[in-house]
Amino acid sequence: MPLWFAYTLIVLLVITSFLLVLLILLHRGKGGGMSSMFGGGVSSSLAGSSVAEKNLDRYTVLVGIVWFACIIGLGLWLRLEVGTGV
Repeated sequence: MPLWFAYTLIVLLVITSFLLVLLILLHRGKGGGMSSMFGGGVSSSLAGSSVAEKNLDRYTVLVGIVWFACIIGLGLWLRLEVGTGV
C-alpha cells in the first residue's frame, strides 16, 4: 500500500483522538464518582436524557468507531509493509 495511506490514517487518528477527548469531557457525570466527593454532585438531575445528550452519545460512539478503524487500518498497513520488507 502507498505511504500516503498511512499518513492519512495518522492524521485522521490524531483528529479523532482530539475529538474523542473533547466529546467525552462534554458528557455530564452520572454521579457517585470522585466529583461528588468534593461537592461536584450537587447538580440537578432530570428524569431522562435530552435530545442534546442523545446526540452527544451518538457522536461519541461514531468518533470512537472511526478512531478504532484508524487503529486497525494502521496495524494492517504496518503488517503488510513489514511483511513485504519495504
